[in-house]
Amino acid sequence: MVMKKSLGHHAFEPFWQPGAQLRRAELPDEWRDWLLDQGSLTRRLQQHCAGRFSVELLCQRLQRPMLSEARALGRPATELALVRQVRLYCEQQAWVFARTIIPLPSLQGGLQRLTRLGTRPLGEVLFADPKMRREPVEVTRIGPQHALHRLAGTDGQAILWGRRSVFTLQQRPLLVSEFFLPGLLEGSG
Repeated sequence: MVMKKSLGHHAFEPFWQPGAQLRRAELPDEWRDWLLDQGSLTRRLQQHCAGRFSVELLCQRLQRPMLSEARALGRPATELALVRQVRLYCEQQAWVFARTIIPLPSLQGGLQRLTRLGTRPLGEVLFADPKMRREPVEVTRIGPQHALHRLAGTDGQAILWGRRSVFTLQQRPLLVSEFFLPGLLEGSG
């Protein structure tokens, strides 16, 4: 899997591949189950952490998504969206960096509540809605030179594996990307 360079005037973009199309050998054994799991990551982390799960809100603001994010959502590349970035912790150890892209039209009506999540995990809202739909998982890996790697807050040179899916709530899409940090393997093994 290789990283693709800038498309247009967007900085380095991850190269996303459909998870279902990846051969077993293309995914490291230690990450495969985390990457391809279709259930709630929030619930899975909470179970592993035995009540010591927390969310750190890094930022939430209007900005232009990356080109691949806009395309995944079927939105114009120049359109602003609400971008929410968080770290998910078990005890004091960061396990996941998550980035959510919510197109402004998706924030109408009852979904305005997504702007007020604060440190509440988005997964609780998504998986509590029985009408929620999730598109197939896409998988990527990023190195330390990638902007998302730096945003994740990792100091090292480790490759970060990530996944993303478009979720639909009330017929409105949002994109959730989750990057698994080295601390997850150390703490959950």
